[in-house]
Amino acid sequence: MEIPSKYEPNRVEQNWYDYWMKHDFFSSKPDEREPYTIVIPPPNVTGILHMGHMLNNTLQDVLIRRARLLGKNACWVPGMDHASIATEAKVVAKLKEEGIHKADLSREEFLKHAWDWTNEYGGVILQQLKKLGCSCDWNRTKFTMDDDMSASVIKVFVDLYNKGLIYRGYRMVNWDPEAKTTLSDEEVIYEERQGTLYYLSYAIEGSDEKVTIATTRPETILGDTAICINPNDERYRHLKGKKAIVPICDRVIPIIEDEYVDVEFGTGCLKVTPAHDENDKNLGDKHNLEVVDIFNEDATLNSFGMHYEGKDRFVVRKEISKELEEKGYLVKTEQHTNKVGTSERTKAVIEPRLSDQWFLKMEKLAKPALDGVMKTGDVKLYPQKFENTYRHWMENIRDWNISRQLWWGQQIPAYYFGDGQDDFVVAETQEDALSLAQAKNPKIQKSDLRQDADVLDTWFSSWLWPISVFGGILEPDNKEVNYYYPTSDLVTGPDIIFFWVARMIMSGYEYRGERPFENVYFTGLVRDKQRRKMSKQLGNSPDALKLMKDFGADGVRVGLLLSSAAGNDLLFDEALCQQGANFANKIWNAFRLVKGWETADLPQPEAAKIGVEWYTAKFDQTLVEIEDHFSKYRISDALMSTYKLVWDDFCSWLLEIVKPAYQQPIDQTTYDAVIHLFEENLKLLHPFMPFLTEEVWQHTAERTPEQALMISNWPKTQKVDTKLIADFDFAAEVISGIRTIRKEKNIPQKEALELSVLNSEGIGGKMDSIISKLANVSEITTIADSLDGALSFRVKSNEYFIPIGGAIDVEEEIKKINEELKYTRGFLQSVQKKLGNERFVNNAPEQVVAMERKKAADAEAKIETLEKSLDSLGNS
Repeated sequence: MEIPSKYEPNRVEQNWYDYWMKHDFFSSKPDEREPYTIVIPPPNVTGILHMGHMLNNTLQDVLIRRARLLGKNACWVPGMDHASIATEAKVVAKLKEEGIHKADLSREEFLKHAWDWTNEYGGVILQQLKKLGCSCDWNRTKFTMDDDMSASVIKVFVDLYNKGLIYRGYRMVNWDPEAKTTLSDEEVIYEERQGTLYYLSYAIEGSDEKVTIATTRPETILGDTAICINPNDERYRHLKGKKAIVPICDRVIPIIEDEYVDVEFGTGCLKVTPAHDENDKNLGDKHNLEVVDIFNEDATLNSFGMHYEGKDRFVVRKEISKELEEKGYLVKTEQHTNKVGTSERTKAVIEPRLSDQWFLKMEKLAKPALDGVMKTGDVKLYPQKFENTYRHWMENIRDWNISRQLWWGQQIPAYYFGDGQDDFVVAETQEDALSLAQAKNPKIQKSDLRQDADVLDTWFSSWLWPISVFGGILEPDNKEVNYYYPTSDLVTGPDIIFFWVARMIMSGYEYRGERPFENVYFTGLVRDKQRRKMSKQLGNSPDALKLMKDFGADGVRVGLLLSSAAGNDLLFDEALCQQGANFANKIWNAFRLVKGWETADLPQPEAAKIGVEWYTAKFDQTLVEIEDHFSKYRISDALMSTYKLVWDDFCSWLLEIVKPAYQQPIDQTTYDAVIHLFEENLKLLHPFMPFLTEEVWQHTAERTPEQALMISNWPKTQKVDTKLIADFDFAAEVISGIRTIRKEKNIPQKEALELSVLNSEGIGGKMDSIISKLANVSEITTIADSLDGALSFRVKSNEYFIPIGGAIDVEEEIKKINEELKYTRGFLQSVQKKLGNERFVNNAPEQVVAMERKKAADAEAKIETLEKSLDSLGNS
């Protein structure tokens, strides 16, 4: 097979992905092997590949490919989330462009448009993940709106309702006026914003007295139904039982007393608007206040808004503050910073709103899920710091608002048959609902049933994901769920620890009696060099597909992972991808070098023999290191260890050691050993760089599909020869010392040198052949005393001398050594001064003091070597 001169990722990648797919290497079926299961965090059906997806899915692919090499039955389930709010918004926008309004369509008509949109535009991201190399079992692709997935959601809703955990309640909810739906508490993001505090004057009925009230939302005065004062506030005690008049609308409202009022905030008087603030609603319930809702569902004002009817709340804020000022009600304004809730999906400012909604009681569900992470360690979080975040949320959990005022999603299986508060039933099918309704009222007909118009929160389907993708809700004892569940690892972002991770853990314990996964690996957020989160709005998110075209998928994968420690944000720079591409080219060129050698029936040189032994030991040592990193989910560290092994130890050292002389053949023994070690390297590299490694692997020998790299075997750890590694490290320092002298004295590599060692703790002659070859040393001798007229350097306690005769300018060399001596003596003096300071020695950490003592010892040894070199030059 001819080896191309350049590595061309754009040619190679599609070829190998098609090959893997053709031979069904990604698919998994239950068998006798140990399962290793990952379920993908399902991207939105509306989504396209961005940097966060790239990082998250690269990490999953690394884990799944390594598990496959370890001989496990690796199953990676892909899929998509129907994303109610985002998808419905896209469909509504598309229809609007066509002159169609959602309000003019029936539910069935709208859903047909939604499915058409999904089938045409949805799932793009899954195709893009293939470009990245993701080895998902595509036969298992699931969508949260698939019939079986929807049926699972409905079954769970009915079950939880029958257990008394789901209830309907008229509550204050988070309302997204752009999406026109309620949101759960976790979908609201609070941002600090600079606003204005308006001080407004309210007249006291039947007197000339006025009270001043501070508010950040003057438009809501039209919904005021009371003024509240603290009973302990002497300033307002005389107002007890009196009434006030709301500016502009002239509504007469009671003045009530409650210790809830903070006497220090604003004026100590609080306007109460029960329809538009949760705390006000609590006060309203306690004091039986009237509730006046002034907003439409899109946050424009309704008829209670008087002459502001139909106008947006923020427009009204400006206009009403002007009217209040003109009519003498506005006392003053102040700058004020407060937290504003915004929708996680649409970014709209959330409006507190009273509404009939469905809720899920969380306290009972949360307990086993909290214990599973914090007490038993059943589920492990990486990095561990997220345990505190998890515990805080679980210990302070609130009931989950699970209904959404949308059409795209699973329709709530509640059926109404009358106007009474209890005139409804909950059932999986309309037939079941009719039976239940007739048990309450035998006269009920099917036509009398009206299904709840709302759908369930998207997270209410995805919290079942690890169970439902294997059919474990509809068929709890089926072969697949019994084999693959619980899954092994979950890779996700910490921003959905509440939305998804915690809820999956809850549903796992509730519906399987066990954890849904063993380990959760939290990635960081991908940020730009200015530490800004990448987003379309900022325009700082690169085109993921273009990156792969420019640098190759392997280059991008390596670039992302090299600086992506678990849970820490990644500061992305395209230079990282270039580094990944350079690494791919380095491996390719190393392979071409090796394959370009001719072999012959020759004896194996001593240097090559020792080099192969050393690299084998180094490989074994690094493999232990890599295994440790993987066990602790330090994926970035595992890659860095592999990177250094291949680039530094294999390419820079071993290939130089075994390389035959120019136009000379290499012995067969060494060649076979190098190819074997190259293949072992490819196995370690494969999870990170699947395309390049498969390409090189297929070039090293003729392979059948059963011998493909991605289904080969992960190397096994061996006993590490640490003595051999230490000896080589020593020799490498000697080689480095000789190379430094060559560089400083401009002595060409082709000119052989003699080396003498004043041996005090030598390594024997085992590495002499390596030193001789790599440093071009013709002879290595051991001497009993310093060698006059030679340049010297020190490695640990050994001193090395290189006689160089007239090859250097002695006067210039003496001058340079004197300058270095002067600097080193000054440095030693400063360190000794620090060590002579009792306060420093007694108070500094032991490690710091030890480091300073080492600096002093190293400086003293260097001074001794420099003085000897000076003596030898003076006597030459």
